Amino acid sequence: MRNWFPSLSKEGGCRLLATRDFGLLWWAQVISQIGDGITKVALLWFVYQLTGSALKMTIIGVLQTIPPLLLSPLIGVYLDRLPKKFIMIFLDIARGILIALIPLLHMFDMLTLEVLYGLVLFTAVFSAGFGPALASVVPRLVQKADLMPANAMIQCTTNVGVLLGPAMSGLLIAFIGVQNVLFLDAATFLCSALCLLPIRVPQSQQCEEKLETQNTVKQDLQEGLQFVLSRQRIILGIISMTVLFTVGASAFVYVLPVFVEKMTDIGPTWLGWLWSAMGAGMLLTSIVLTWVKQMDVQARLQFIAGSMGIGGVAVYGLTFVPSPIIAAFLVGLVGGSTAMFTPLMWSLVQEITPDILMGRVFSFVNTSAMASASAGMIAFGWISDAIGAAVSIGFVGLTFFITAAVTMLVSRRASSQTIALTSAHHTV
Repeated sequence: MRNWFPSLSKEGGCRLLATRDFGLLWWAQVISQIGDGITKVALLWFVYQLTGSALKMTIIGVLQTIPPLLLSPLIGVYLDRLPKKFIMIFLDIARGILIALIPLLHMFDMLTLEVLYGLVLFTAVFSAGFGPALASVVPRLVQKADLMPANAMIQCTTNVGVLLGPAMSGLLIAFIGVQNVLFLDAATFLCSALCLLPIRVPQSQQCEEKLETQNTVKQDLQEGLQFVLSRQRIILGIISMTVLFTVGASAFVYVLPVFVEKMTDIGPTWLGWLWSAMGAGMLLTSIVLTWVKQMDVQARLQFIAGSMGIGGVAVYGLTFVPSPIIAAFLVGLVGGSTAMFTPLMWSLVQEITPDILMGRVFSFVNTSAMASASAGMIAFGWISDAIGAAVSIGFVGLTFFITAAVTMLVSRRASSQTIALTSAHHTV
């Protein structure tokens, strides 16, 4: 019987911060994620002030979603063709310039709504490539045995950005104005690029050989799809897990306020505390994962399945919630269970994908996640309105349980021998 309690490292993932290259990457992400958190509030507030229309404000969210859905596979091809470090630097600089143009053009009365939407769209195009590039770079900077804690450390930066960014944005808007906040956010992207500049990212022999080939974009896309669909089918299983997980996790975020309003006596004041509980659960879990030693493929998949099962139980527990304190505890459990998924999933993909295919595979995963997130928000929003919030939250819990079941199925079909034959070659 497998031991469900993983081994802990004496030093933890924090020791990776002492290494020159990963440490710089981590600090770049901290700065960038806080900037992202600031932008989410400041940009929406700026657009609403400019237009006075909630509908025109929501279009910003749509424009930020379209590029990852349509362009991620194509972006993945170029990520595998070009040095990823310089791609990340270019993307940060480009996003910084585009964000700075919004308040700059407004100052000179040159910012129309069409220009604003165009700037947001192009910013989203550049952002679509950063996540897969980041996931592809991590295996080049750390040992294979450190992939799990390294990915957990990266996820901690996201949690910090979610917790600090919006609060900082609100305060800064009040003190220095929304336009200056956008200038400040643009500066965070440039600071991130400066942190990335000294990083040394070793080039694998596979990538050097690939740069000498003359494949077309279509051939490279077909190569990536062939790897996912036939050569390493565990990736297809991981994508299926990601789709189910993202549907449930994204739906929970949007269903929770409706559930709190219609099904409980907690009230709006406690809703903010529930969000904080969820964020705290995610951050605490990410920190704990930085101390967990690398597990084998089957163990990681079973760990994901277990965490999804716990999350499903916690979601269903909310329908019987007797008090705000217990509700906060259950929401914290949901946050913790969802925080388990990405670092473990990333480490699996990084371990079993050759370096030369990393950008394309992560782009496929990213596209699947974005599409399922949009579908989850729309579907569960409709269920909440048409059938009821209790039914909607019940379906979210069911989605978590189905994710756990599919993950266990993938775990049973995963072959260590097959994985070893196609395992990525990491150069440190």
